[in-house]
This record gives sequence, structure tokens and C-alpha cells, in this order.
Amino acid sequence: MLKILFMGTPDFAVPILKSLAKVKNTEINEESAGYHEVVAVVTQPDRPKGRGHGVQFSPVKQCALEMGLPVLQPTKMRAEGVAEVLKAVGADVFVVVAYGQILPVNILEIPPLGCINIHASLLPKYRGAAPMQRAILNGDTTTGVTIMYMDKGMDTGDMILKKSISIEPTDRFIDVHNKMATLSCECIAEALIQLERGIAPREPQNHDEATYAPMLKKEDGLIDWNSTTLQIINQVRALDPWPGTYTFHEGQVLKIWGCTPVNEINNVTDNIAPGTVLDSKKSEFPLMVATSDGALSITEMQGSGGKRMKTLDYLRGRTIAPGTVFGLKK
Repeated sequence: MLKILFMGTPDFAVPILKSLAKVKNTEINEESAGYHEVVAVVTQPDRPKGRGHGVQFSPVKQCALEMGLPVLQPTKMRAEGVAEVLKAVGADVFVVVAYGQILPVNILEIPPLGCINIHASLLPKYRGAAPMQRAILNGDTTTGVTIMYMDKGMDTGDMILKKSISIEPTDRFIDVHNKMATLSCECIAEALIQLERGIAPREPQNHDEATYAPMLKKEDGLIDWNSTTLQIINQVRALDPWPGTYTFHEGQVLKIWGCTPVNEINNVTDNIAPGTVLDSKKSEFPLMVATSDGALSITEMQGSGGKRMKTLDYLRGRTIAPGTVFGLKK
């Protein structure tokens, strides 16, 4: 049984923490073999929430408190005294998943078995903060989880193991997120057994093949109607729920939460400007809009200040006439 210091912050890390802390302070036997003791949890500091600026715990902190695990929340990992506190925990290994801060070398050198990162891509592809969203944006049909030793670079360390999953054409971010969280639990369990037995491999990454997945910005959600139908659909899938995809109609933000291709009218749109509304009344294809290579139907949307709803419900009492052109804010 290994003593683990767990470092993570968002929802994605919660099931992984739960899987690692499933059995605590018990002797190894046939039933508990493969489980370990989480001796402490490190997560980002509490943040102000909403207009009242009340305190908001990270999902990992909330989970750790419910499980009775000690929580540490250093403001900066490079701050004086942080390394000493983490060293005093006495962990054999640090397990890091979506923590949100870069670990300096003096932290990486603390645990005898190293700092192990769970990364949500098949490295060296999609190093960085948003690998799952970038995979969907790019229309990938496969992604996966990599367990790696951390070093001073961003997702550049030697790999212990990789496992893949498929991305289905209808998968949104939450679907991929949930599949990847489940796979991460399986991968880290296997990697920790290898570490404990001293048989964990170290496979160097091919840095020449590296690609990057930078942090998302709100501006990434703006639809460019000159894109292809598939590119726009992938954008909608990848950026739900944050930052969400959107366009502008009459100077106001119009959020697009769902869309589907309308292949049978592709030849009709050759001389029509992308972003032009073609029809808004057909129940099977509500709110058809021209793209660079055809058309799509918006199936779910949200007006400025309104609620997310099915397009046919949105259009009851509202009119978006054929010939309307969606685009940039004027």
C-alpha cells in the first residue's frame, strides 16, 4: 500500500480521488490489494462565488472534506514553506490531475516514487490545459489517458502507460469527460501497482510530434460561419457547457447549444453567404443556416438573458426570417 498525496481541483479529478481513497488505513489483503492511503489532498484556494462573494470550495476540496481527508490549499506552490509542508506529509508518491498550478522542481523532487500526472490525452498529442475539448474541436475519433512522470516541462515527462477511448460523433464534452474520468481511474490504479512493484516503465515522449491544447477563452465560442458544417458542429459539441458557442443576431448574443447537418440542401447554398438563415419553420430541420460547404439546422439555442431551450420552442413568439444573416456584433 502506497501513501499518496493527491493534487487536483475540478470535477474531473473527483472520481479519481474517490477511487484512490476507497480503502484507507487497512492492511493489504486480497480484497484491498491495489488500493492505497491518501494521506492528504492539495487543491486550489477557495474562490469568491456570485454577487455576494461567498466562499466556493473546489469540487476536490468538497469531496475530500466529505471523505475526512486533510486538505492543503497553498496560494502558490513556489511560496516559502510549501515544500516543507508537503514533505512532512510523508507520501510515497504525488498523484496530480488537473491541479491548476505548475509544480517547481523542489516539489517534484519530494516523493521517493516521483510525481505522477494523469493527462487527458494520448501524449505527446494535446499537451496543455484543454486536451479533451481540442480533440472534439478537431474532429478526432479517438483520444485517451496518459500516466506520466512529471518533470519541469508542461506535460513533457516520460510515460508509464496509455489507454484509448473512442469519441462518438454525437459525444459532447461532458460525454468524453465522463468516459475519460472512468478510464483515468483504471489507468492510475494499474500505474500505481507497477510503481509499488518497481516495474513501472519510463517511455520518453517524441517531442517532435507534440501538439498543444491551450486554455480556452470565451472568444473561442464565437462561430465563424465561413467554417464547414462539421467544424461548427464540433465546436458546439466541444464547448458545451463552457464557454458555449454563440453568434450575433441584431446586435445581441445568440447562444447555439445544438445543431445537426442538413446534407440534402448542400447544392442549393452555393451562392448564399455563410451565416444566412435559409428557413426557420421546418419542424424536422428548425432554423437552417448556410455554412461554407452546405447548411446546418440549429436544434437548441438561447437568447440574450433567456433560458436554454429547443429551437422550435424558442421560435414560438419570435421571428428569425429567412435571409437574416448571423455574424459579428455591429
